[in-house]
Amino acid sequence: MKTILVVLDGLNFQVAQHAMGYLQAECAQGHGQRYQMTCELPSLSRPLYECILTGITPVNSGIIHNGVSRLSNQRSVFHYARAAGLTTAAAAYHWVSELYNRTPFDAPRDRHTYAPELPIQFGHFYSDDGYPDSHLFEDAESLRLRHQPDFLLIHPMNIDDAGHKHGFSAPQYRNRARMADGYLSHWMPGWLQQGDQVIVTADHGMNDDRSHGGILPEETQVPLFVFGSAFSLNADAAPLQTELCGTICQILGVEHDKPYCAALLEPAL
Repeated sequence: MKTILVVLDGLNFQVAQHAMGYLQAECAQGHGQRYQMTCELPSLSRPLYECILTGITPVNSGIIHNGVSRLSNQRSVFHYARAAGLTTAAAAYHWVSELYNRTPFDAPRDRHTYAPELPIQFGHFYSDDGYPDSHLFEDAESLRLRHQPDFLLIHPMNIDDAGHKHGFSAPQYRNRARMADGYLSHWMPGWLQQGDQVIVTADHGMNDDRSHGGILPEETQVPLFVFGSAFSLNADAAPLQTELCGTICQILGVEHDKPYCAALLEPAL
């Protein structure tokens, strides 16, 4: 089944619960389910991109801070999908390109990626934290329409950017979450209508010091929304961030050796 993973960078669970009206409406109609997860530590971006996409904790992956600029030495969703002959794409921050395609990021070469031989075959990558989420979702939809990827990563940054500028309790932070929900309301109905499986989550949250990296609940509690026929919508499921990679592989129907959350999925998967 074609799968879209949306990672809303820096989105805390409580803010997602209060601000994501469209996603909550889909859940209320029985089309999806919301869960709370605790992110792995440290609650930093690059380590948790690696965790989400490979199922490996930061301490075990070696990607333990944002300055570790090297290719991942783990197998990611992209690798498993490509090994099975599936098509991959990403509209994401440039650290994702550095983890799985080429490093260091070279914008003229890598910003718009068309490289069928790489783990992420087709990509639009950005390096400015203020790159508009509206444009990023348009980039992703362009990739989806042009290449019909089996696995598509969508990774906007404006929620995290607002948190670093204004803090967890600021209206600017919450309003960026509302805006992301609005962009999803524009694009997601079409994805679901076409039968795509959609996962919406976050890498980490945000604190009132305008940072993250520690163990405060506002830094570590993140949402997980799931939509589509692959999901059980079992409210009692307790997914872990380390299980997202394997869960996506199960939905894609590809061989893998990662842990996954069986309770999230229909028994046939």
